[in-house]
Amino acid sequence: MHRATKIVATIGPASSTPDILLKMIRAGLDVVRLNFSHGTADDHRQRAEMVRECARQAGREVAIMADLQGPKIRVGKFENGKTMLEPGSPFILDAECELGNDERVGLDYKDLPRDLKPADVLLLNDGLLVLDVVRVIGSEIHTTVRVGGELSNNKGINRQGGGLTAPALTAKDMEDIRTAMSLSVDFVAVSFPKNATDMEMARQLANIAGAPYGVKPKMIAKIERAEAIPALQEILDSSDGIMVARGDLAVEVGNAAVPALQKRMIRMARESNKLVITATQMMESMIHAPVPTRAEVSDVANAVLDGTDAVMLSAESAAGKYPVQTIEAMAAICVEAEKSEQSELDKDFLDRTFTRIDQSIAMGALFTAYHLGAKAIVALTESGSTALWMSRHWTHVPIFALTPRTGSERAMSLYRNVTPLHLDTSSDRDTALQQAIEVLVSKGYAARGDMIVLTVGEPMGQPGGTNTLKIVRVGDVF
Repeated sequence: MHRATKIVATIGPASSTPDILLKMIRAGLDVVRLNFSHGTADDHRQRAEMVRECARQAGREVAIMADLQGPKIRVGKFENGKTMLEPGSPFILDAECELGNDERVGLDYKDLPRDLKPADVLLLNDGLLVLDVVRVIGSEIHTTVRVGGELSNNKGINRQGGGLTAPALTAKDMEDIRTAMSLSVDFVAVSFPKNATDMEMARQLANIAGAPYGVKPKMIAKIERAEAIPALQEILDSSDGIMVARGDLAVEVGNAAVPALQKRMIRMARESNKLVITATQMMESMIHAPVPTRAEVSDVANAVLDGTDAVMLSAESAAGKYPVQTIEAMAAICVEAEKSEQSELDKDFLDRTFTRIDQSIAMGALFTAYHLGAKAIVALTESGSTALWMSRHWTHVPIFALTPRTGSERAMSLYRNVTPLHLDTSSDRDTALQQAIEVLVSKGYAARGDMIVLTVGEPMGQPGGTNTLKIVRVGDVF
């Protein structure tokens, strides 16, 4: 069954064996996420090599995303590993404290006292603990516990409403970018960007580090700071896509605000011809249970109906008991949700103007395939741009993007409703088109008599050169 929505899954202790990973790929995994918040450079290298080998065994390309840790602001460590915060009691966050106790704890971000003032609200451990700032004295933040509970080593800190000045790229992130480029990753996810400048800096660093390896990754901005919301369009313009990172974002803006923000971000990304991934707690219960809750099923389905390119798994696949079953369940939900989607292609094209020939051809192929009831759209593409433009509009006609470039094939594994395939295209247009149809037939995507809409560029082999649309029936002679 054709599935348009892609699945991104984090690999970790539960999924770092070739046997499990191969089963995950065969179950529908499209992009593997390497979480650089955990593990060493050697860990990531071994996992990247394993992904490439398992993908080869599965007979298709699987992309790799390096997810940078970013400036995760955390408390330090405690003498006893943890303490219990009682509501109404005082507690001090001290940037100069080495080892915490029941009265105070250190900070890994030493500039936090400069960012705060009395009446600010701090949310610890994903918002489970709430502290009210009473006063700031030098390196010490004096607070009163509003919502208490256990606080253990290295738990995260957010300021309600955002406003922390920590830079998006830390020294660790810069080193991790160099590591990721040596692994030839396809996507880099940047944590906590506040504006376009953060993304432009990350792209520049990645391009410089990737140059010796011939790698130019797609850059994904993780939207998880309150400050990123008003800057969303400029962040989109400077990125290849965004991730709706609902964890830290919910802590900063409040849980109730996130669903509407998710819909807005997905809509803006698609209108800007950018990618969008929906992430965090999508199938959280499957860390321990073999089936999802009905609320999780609705959550994944609604992200699909919103138009997300991909849905993402974190702990469910990295540390959960059922990584393969989780992907199978998520894939089934996506397929069912897509069946009920209504195409609004004609409305999408109202008042649109296209200034580029290749973009006009892409839109013409969509319109033609939709109204003729074609079996498939086939795009012969070098860079993948034609497939990206097509994927921003929903039809029930699957798009097959054939390219000679492995990098383009992997990048397109995140494009909604696009199945990337490898084809060493001939320099002769008609020969290339015939080869493309033969690939579709050999893989069972099309059969004799099916109508196919094809796009190609002449002369062949030039990125951005798509200028031809052709309608054929499988079995016709070119």
